[in-house]
Amino acid sequence: MEHIVIIGNGISGVTTARHIRKLSNHKITIISSETDHFFSRTALMYIYMGHMKYEHTKPYEDYFWKKNRISLKRGFVKTVQHSEKKLLFANGDVMEYDKLVLAVGSKSNKFGWPGQDLDGVQGLYNFQDLQALEKNAPNNESCKRAVIVGGGLIGIELAEMLHTRKIPVTFLVRENSFWNGVLPDGESQMITRHIKNHHIDLRLASNLKEILADDNGKARAVIITETGEELACDLVGLTAGVSPNVDFLKDSGIELGRGIKVNRFLETNIEDIYAIGDCAEQREAIGNRRPIEAVWYTGRMMGETLAQTICGNKTEYKPGHWFNSAKFFDIEYQTYGWVFSKPRENETHFHWKHQDDTKCITICTEVSSGKFLGINTFGIRMRHEVFDRWLTEERTTDFIIKHLLEANFDPEFYKKMEPQILLAYNQQTVNA
Repeated sequence: MEHIVIIGNGISGVTTARHIRKLSNHKITIISSETDHFFSRTALMYIYMGHMKYEHTKPYEDYFWKKNRISLKRGFVKTVQHSEKKLLFANGDVMEYDKLVLAVGSKSNKFGWPGQDLDGVQGLYNFQDLQALEKNAPNNESCKRAVIVGGGLIGIELAEMLHTRKIPVTFLVRENSFWNGVLPDGESQMITRHIKNHHIDLRLASNLKEILADDNGKARAVIITETGEELACDLVGLTAGVSPNVDFLKDSGIELGRGIKVNRFLETNIEDIYAIGDCAEQREAIGNRRPIEAVWYTGRMMGETLAQTICGNKTEYKPGHWFNSAKFFDIEYQTYGWVFSKPRENETHFHWKHQDDTKCITICTEVSSGKFLGINTFGIRMRHEVFDRWLTEERTTDFIIKHLLEANFDPEFYKKMEPQILLAYNQQTVNA
């Protein structure tokens, strides 16, 4: 009986284990140094905000693993000895494997800032980060101000979390408008206003220079590069992105780039070793996708795909059309297909914004053919399966606009915005 060992109990590793069990009788072991059981990482913020408890974030009861003959081991793998097919643990334990799946996820980026390792300085990625946040920012008496360094989705989550406990937040963002390296100008500017409307001290075009310590080695202030201002704080959140958690593999013989290099079958350069999820780096880019994608649904898809290969049905990873979703305080965000921050060659953007400044869309069109390339929506829920089908069918933007109501996912009594969008689109077309 083959022993399949999976390092990492996030969505990619657990999905692999579940699907291997459906397809085979292999022995399966999942290793994690984070928690005993799989939990929904995207729900971390709701634990802190009081909407959920930790046990509510576990999709499966604790007995699920034994029932399905999936062994769980709590531990930290220090070394992979692929020539002997052995794992060495930090506590001295040794485990043998027949096939190894690396699903080790990411870690918060640090860029060599003085003071970045002080007590009270942290990221927001794993369960230990949540525990640290409860310690560092339990309330607005213990934490009189927090400073968040770096925009993007993790930064906005942390800002919202702290805001629910009435902890004042200063948000240092290097861009001139929030997330404008990803979002088109109209969207970025709307989200910038929305953050400020929630009384977040958003500092644009601002960078961290240094974190200062008190006499006990705890963060007490930051210095802002551009102004030299010293800003007192009790918590510094480092949310300038994440990077693959691969330091322990540097001398393993497994080929690394930023992440673990894999082919389209999620195989590394070492036979019987695979990598999936945040830590996997595609050798050859898949369409417009980035070589590394730290996205929940791609991790799940990789897990399903790899399980087929491990169980004898070699399957290529084909993620399909890009999509993603997030939330900026009260505004829900969805993206389908490709809408870059600036139109590329032979592309044009149609942008519409509602007068309440909390709803907008941007649609990207191929100029020469009129083909629909992608859409961003803010404050309007859309159906993923509808846009996925339209992208596959290579519909025109004219078709998308005329049939937009078919994709609307908002509840029945929500006011629909499609007539306004159609009017604005027709006016732009006439004036073009």
